[in-house]
Amino acid sequence: MFVQNFMKPKIVILSGAGISAESGLKTFRDSGGLWEEHSIMEVATPEAWKSNPELVLKFYNERRKQMLKAEPNAAHTALVELENHFSATIITQNVDDLHERAGFKNVLHLHGELLKVRSERYPSLVYDIQKEEIFLGDTCEKGFQLRPHIVWFGEEVPMIVPAMELVAQADILIVVGTSLNVYPAAGLLYHAPYECRKFLVDPADNLTGKVYNLEQLKMPATEGIPLLVSRLIAEYPADENN
Repeated sequence: MFVQNFMKPKIVILSGAGISAESGLKTFRDSGGLWEEHSIMEVATPEAWKSNPELVLKFYNERRKQMLKAEPNAAHTALVELENHFSATIITQNVDDLHERAGFKNVLHLHGELLKVRSERYPSLVYDIQKEEIFLGDTCEKGFQLRPHIVWFGEEVPMIVPAMELVAQADILIVVGTSLNVYPAAGLLYHAPYECRKFLVDPADNLTGKVYNLEQLKMPATEGIPLLVSRLIAEYPADENN
């Protein structure tokens, strides 16, 4: 039986495409490596950008439109309830804004954001996008082409070190909606402290190695996350001293 700790735990959530898929957003994996008949290599690599930037911009313009039509689901809103009770941070592999629109405040985007663009030449020049589409000829303040603020396959993941540091401090780690097959994000699970309570919310068995102190809820995110959140809130009731 679990023995209650009187200190509220630090909770880190690692979310992936599966949680957004339940809001109707497609994923490459679910589409057999294709999205709107485009392969990953055609639209989500530095080589694709060099060979056909117009196609890449069009692809992400369409993704942005799809995202803006989607709505947060029950898993997103349950995580907001979790943040209301605990010190909680989401590390997401997703480039959508569904966690934020649901009301979650502390979100780290590993792979970039659809609602931001950056300079092709100066990566530190990042802008919130003010319209749904960007085109060839749209430039940064220094005159260089704007590109999606997305980490493409084959590019470095600048936020991976801060993500590792967050996971290393977690008392509870919740993994939801990710296949745990794409690195370096998949390796974050193994940066959690040995004694950290770990929960995997996924109907499939994706883990290939042994993980200590792990419990899997074999159900979709919209079912498993609300159940887990209610359970954790009950285990760590509100206390004016915490």
